[in-house]
Amino acid sequence: MSLDAHRLLRGALAGGAAAGVWLVQQPLDRRVFAVEYDDARMLGRLVGRGPGTGALLHLGNGALFGALYAAAAPKLPLPAPLRGPLAGLAEHLGSWPAIALVEPGLVSSPRAFAQATWRHLLFGTVLGELERRLNPPLLEPVSDAAVASNGHGSAAHLVASGS
Repeated sequence: MSLDAHRLLRGALAGGAAAGVWLVQQPLDRRVFAVEYDDARMLGRLVGRGPGTGALLHLGNGALFGALYAAAAPKLPLPAPLRGPLAGLAEHLGSWPAIALVEPGLVSSPRAFAQATWRHLLFGTVLGELERRLNPPLLEPVSDAAVASNGHGSAAHLVASGS
């Protein structure tokens, strides 16, 4: 698989932006779900720093996930609008058990699980839509045979005619 650096960079930008949306809306979802779980604080504690460092780590994680997503998304056999949300939910389900290592009380909380599900669904939706807009679909080359079969002759004739 050939990796396009520009595609990965645009995916990283989309992932960082989606992680930023996650962080900005966290105070609201903490009130809605009545769970005080905060990703930036948790990440900051993991590295022995404050929530500012945790927020930077969260944005960096989003950017890394976005770059990986940009590389994989065109190959996923799903409609484009579903790719991001499903990738976010897959990451959530895959990483949820690890929350027990950091916040043991949360892993058994249905409210915390629902909150994390919402966050990952939001992240994936924003990531998928931004990445799709920043990285248009890859176009496949058209063969001469396909062009000739449409009743207009060869591809060389189309280019040469100018009309």
